[in-house]
This record gives sequence, structure tokens and C-alpha cells, in this order.
Amino acid sequence: MERRASRRVTVGGVPLGGGAPVTVQSMLNCPAHDISGSVEQALRLERAGCQILRAAVPDRASVPLVAALKEHCAIPIVADIHFDYRLALESVAAGADKIRINPGNIGSAERVRQVAVACRAKGVPIRIGVNSGSLEAELLAKHGAPTPEVMVESALGHIRLLEDCDFGDIVVSLKSSGVEATVQAYTLLAARCDYPLHLGITEAGTARMGLVKSAVGIGSLLLHGIGDTVRVSLTAAPEEEIAAASDILQALGLGGCRPNIISCPTCGRTRIDLIALARAVEERLAGSRKAVTVAVMGCAVNGPGEAREADIGLAGGDGCVLLFRKGEILRKIPESEALDALMAEIEKL
Repeated sequence: MERRASRRVTVGGVPLGGGAPVTVQSMLNCPAHDISGSVEQALRLERAGCQILRAAVPDRASVPLVAALKEHCAIPIVADIHFDYRLALESVAAGADKIRINPGNIGSAERVRQVAVACRAKGVPIRIGVNSGSLEAELLAKHGAPTPEVMVESALGHIRLLEDCDFGDIVVSLKSSGVEATVQAYTLLAARCDYPLHLGITEAGTARMGLVKSAVGIGSLLLHGIGDTVRVSLTAAPEEEIAAASDILQALGLGGCRPNIISCPTCGRTRIDLIALARAVEERLAGSRKAVTVAVMGCAVNGPGEAREADIGLAGGDGCVLLFRKGEILRKIPESEALDALMAEIEKL
């Protein structure tokens, strides 16, 4: 797919925009004052594939978290700031790789200028985080509702504030809990600036519906070339956000070196426990970095024929399984040996 041309911003050594791969983000949900617990969670997220990590800095007592995360984690750390611009200044001094501010509550233009000056001195980008639920009061009074157009107006206004401060290392997000409104807002803004865009559906919900909303919203934008980094917001463990975001990118062919598993939905012709087998294959390949397509099919109808483009695969029979590669049958094996046989063949690829 052809991606939107955007300028490049570097976050702690990780590039955003300018043709760089789409990155995966998440956010700590440990209490900000629990530094040891936050560091442990951050390390788990790093191992899970998180590439940029955000942490809330709600008060001065939580600023030391930034330095602790920088000491123990290899991935960039973003300080999430609301209300008090001084927390942004202190987080920059503590080593934050990026600052996220919400234009609806950070305060006056002078306060924004002070944040921009501090960030420019340290080479720290700023994400303008526009949320439909916390837009500026004057904009809501003027327009009456947090429409996509109002979200874009808010973002452009704060972009101008930073540009007036001679600051251009900007990333922008325009999040709503509504999928359609979010997609419209990002589409409008993408045509009016070239800054990298951080995609997400805010307050998307639990793991089930949050993933559905995020896949629809984030996925549709990425399919149109819009978006440079993503965060799937779930009312769930942050590790689930990483898995969900990685799966969305994988489905779009933007996931890098990871296996692509295809499997059929089963029907009355299925004679093996295909659901359990497909889940087992997915679990065994969870940490793999091989860019292979693996098929797990229920019968000969949708086995080697329909999955002939797969690098390797299984097709169920009556208590047995066909192992095939690129549509060519290699051998017939008992169902009980199917998983290990498949993994052995993948190792050879």
C-alpha cells in the first residue's frame, strides 16, 4: 500500500514517519508512584514487543519514574502530562524521550512555549494528543459538539503554537471513542499537515470490543496509508494491547518478520480437532520471527488446493493429516504427530 508522506521524527532513536515502519506503543497501568512495579511491567511489555512506552506523570512525586524507566528499559519512554506544564519540564530533565500534552488542559500559550523550549534543547519530540472528550472550552462553545472538524481545528491550532516557537518535532493524535469520528478526524488532518500521526481509538472498551473497534478504525486508516505509530487502548492488561496491535499490523502486511497463520472455519467435513490444532500452532509460533505463511486446514477441499500459496501447512483427513508445502503434499501423518511435524518443517524453512 502507498503510505502518506510524512516528515520523520525520532523518539529516543526510534523513527516515526518518513517511511519508517509503523511502530507499536502501549502505556503502563501500574500506579505511577509504584516505581518497582512499573519497571517490572515495562520490562514485560518490552519483551512482548512494545517499541515505545508511555507512562503517566500525574504529579511531581511521580517524576522519578521517568528516570527509573530510562535506567532499566531499552525502549523510548513517553511522559504523559495533563494540567501541569511544569511536570513536562521536569520529565524532560529526567530523561523522557517524548512528551505528550493534551491541548485542552495544558494551559496558556506561554506554558506551551516553555515546554517547546525545553524539548527543543534536549531534542525531545512533543505529541499533541487531541481527545474528543477534553477539547478546549472555547471551541466547544463555538461549535457546540466535539466533531471531527473541531478536533482538527484544535490540533492545527496547537501545531501553530509549537511552530510559532520554532518547534517542528511534532507527532499528532486525534482520538475519539467513536470509530467513524476518529477515522474522519485523522483523514481530514492527514490532508492538512505532514506530521507523523499516532493512531488509536480512545476508551475503546474491553479486550473483545476494544480490539474490534481498534481493528476497524486503525486498520481502515492504515489501509489508506495514514498512520505512523499505533496504540490499541484496551481495558485489559497492556500486554494484550501489544498483541492486538501486532496482530492488526500483521493482518495488513505491516507486521514485519512474523508468521502469518491462516486456518479454515471448520465444517461438517472436518474429521480432526482443527480448532485445538490451530490454537496450538498459534501458541507455538507466538515468539517466532520467521516471515512464513502457515496453513491449518480442515479437509482436502480447502487444504493443499486453497492454501497452495502457504509456505507450509496441514490439511485434516479422517484421523490423519496431510503435511504440504506450497500446495505439494509431503506426506501423511497421524493427527497426534501433526503439530511436531509441522514445527520441524518450519524450522527447515
